[in-house]
Formats: sequence, C-alpha cells, structure tokens
Amino acid sequence: MTARSDSVLAFDPWDPGFVADPYPVYAELRAQGRVHYYEPTNQWLVPRHADVSALLRDRRLGRTYQHRFSHEDFGRTAPPAEHEPFHTLNDHGMLDLEPPDHTRIRRLVSKAFTPRTVEQLGPYVRRLAEDLVDGLVASGGGDLLTDVAEPLPVAVIAEMLGIPESDRAQLRPWSADICGMYELNPSQETARKAVRASVEFSEYLRELIGARRQEPGEDLISGLIAAYDEGDRLTEQEMISTCVLLLNAGHEATVNATVNGWWALFRHPEQLAALRADRSLVPTAVEELMRYDTPLQLFERWVLDEIEIDGTTVPRGAEIAMLFGSANHDPAVFADPGTLDLSRKDNPHISFSAGIHYCIGAPLARMELAASLTALLDRAPTLRLAQEPQRKPNFVIRGLEGLSVEI
Repeated sequence: MTARSDSVLAFDPWDPGFVADPYPVYAELRAQGRVHYYEPTNQWLVPRHADVSALLRDRRLGRTYQHRFSHEDFGRTAPPAEHEPFHTLNDHGMLDLEPPDHTRIRRLVSKAFTPRTVEQLGPYVRRLAEDLVDGLVASGGGDLLTDVAEPLPVAVIAEMLGIPESDRAQLRPWSADICGMYELNPSQETARKAVRASVEFSEYLRELIGARRQEPGEDLISGLIAAYDEGDRLTEQEMISTCVLLLNAGHEATVNATVNGWWALFRHPEQLAALRADRSLVPTAVEELMRYDTPLQLFERWVLDEIEIDGTTVPRGAEIAMLFGSANHDPAVFADPGTLDLSRKDNPHISFSAGIHYCIGAPLARMELAASLTALLDRAPTLRLAQEPQRKPNFVIRGLEGLSVEI
C-alpha cells in the first residue's frame, strides 16, 4: 500500500525555502507518480491536475467522516477537549459538512451569491476599491496588503452580513487566528489562539443574530433568520459557523491572491506593462494570477471508501492532500505552466476547488480582484515595489507578510 518517492523527501511545508518556491518540488512529485505517502502528516499527496480534479468530485471522499463513522472507526483520536470551541465552530460550516446538511445550508446561502446579487454589488465594490487606492496614492505609497488587499474583501463580506463598520476591525484578527488551524500539524499556541478567536467571534455573532431577530435588516444574517422562520432551517450554531466561514473564505483567498498577484507582476515587468497598456486583459489576468501563485496550496479530504490511484490502494480512514498549487502548474494541462501569461485563454485552474464544495463566492472574488486590479492600474499608474517582501511561514494558505509599494 505504500507509495514513496525521493521527491517526497524534498516536500517540507515547514521549510521557509520550500514555502518560498514549492513549484520545483511539485514538478518532481508529478514526474515521479500520481500519489505519494507523506509520513510527517500521515497524508497521501496528490500532485496532478487530472487526479485532483477527479477526486474533488469523488463522493468516496469527504470533508468529514463523522456523518458516517466515529473517530474510533477511522482509527483517529478525538480532538483535545480544550479545542472544542474551534471544532464546534468549524464543523458546523458547510465547507466541512457533507450532504444532506451541506446541501441544505448551501441552498440557503447561495441565494446571496446569485449572479444578479453579485452584479448588484459591483458599484459598491468598484467605488470602495477606488477609494482605497486613492488613499494609498495620497500617502505616496504604503503596504498594499493592509491598505488595499485586506480592507476591500473584509468590508464587502461584512456589508453582506450586516456587521456594523465600528465592529469590523475585529474580523481580520479573528479570521487569521482561526485559519491558523488549517495549516499542517498546527502548534499548541496556534490552537490556543484559534480557540480564543472561535469563542470571541461566536459570542459576537450570537449577540448580532439576537439583535437582527429583534430588528431585521436587508443583510444576509436577517435573510437566514427569515428562512428559519419560514421553515428552511439552520440551527443557531450553523448560522454562526456559516457567517464565520463566509468571512474567512470570503477574504483570505482574495487578500492573498491580490498580494501574490502584484508580487508576480512586479517580477514580470513585461506582463505588467502589457496589462497597463490593455485593460481588456484584466479578466484573463485575474485567472492567470490565481493560477500562477495559488492562494490555497493544499485541500484535504477523508477517504470514506477505499480508492485506488494508479495501482496504489488508499484505504478507508486515510487522508488525501490535494496539491492545488501543483495541479495549477501541471504541464499536461497548462502550456508553459511556469510562465506568467496574462493573456492565457485556456486556464482551467482549480483555485476555487470543484464539485459540491466549489467556492460559492467565486464570482464575488473575481469581481473584487478585477476591481482592485483596475483601480490600481488606473489610479496608481506608476505603482512600484518599494522593498522585497517576506513570505508568511504558512504553506496551506499562501501569502506575504506585506507588500511595500511607492507611487
């Protein structure tokens, strides 16, 4: 049952050098096989696009196993009792649920992400992007991460949820602490921060939901409450977990795609020059930047029923780690995958996942990325890098500590 290769030894998600540029190791993994057992995390790495794409749609795999099996059935140890607030929050969000609960929650939430609803947000998103860029320009530069990339998607999802502006400064720190638990083998300190943020964020949302029950608005929380009253039910915990998921998923990828994308553009001045000369490239540029330096590098699934990959049996109870960053650089799918090509037309990247867990907010994320990209091109035409950025140590959710720019 064991499939190993020399390249697995070079796969080290805790090594800063690997995190800075994992793509050469991905190429070795793809060349040496379709599946590799990785002992440090007890996972099976899947590096090729065709396999990742197929497994994301394979119902023999699941984001959870607890709808069918106990921890003991899977040979797993239950999480420590002190981590319970994080797992309660995480395990009731639709990203970590399977049908029928996933189907029920997604059906309700999807009403807020219809093409028409997202399109109605367009003027607000574009105006906010322009205002943020104008502030950056007025200051002569700054940190693209904190001045533009973060506040845009956080404000948009907070606006959708109906979170008052005065409370929004808390959202990003809570989100960052919770998302730390999605890294491989998180430390005790990471877990402690995630638990504290889970408690505080849940308490805040419980109070906000209570207020919306008394005074409904036009926001998504009020809509979910109304759906409950009409019989299409979410429990209060599901409502809280859904709001946290929408905030976390609704901005983490967009923030990192923005700064990763601009860092790539600064390193490819000929592509940046082409984009500045031709705004019609913006839609394909958004897709290519999402592919070229993928914000979410790895996505996990549990094996609910034994599967076989290229002659290797992966047993029930195992965990699959699908390498999105590798799949997005697979030469079997992308011509010259190591080349940044903003005019790339054939671009079936999987940065938004696939199957029933395909990112419900993908149209909104694309709109936000296009809005900030266009605003920076139009209102900061001389934008340039001020100093070399530092990578965050995180591997799964890949980003920069900051991106210092000047006008």
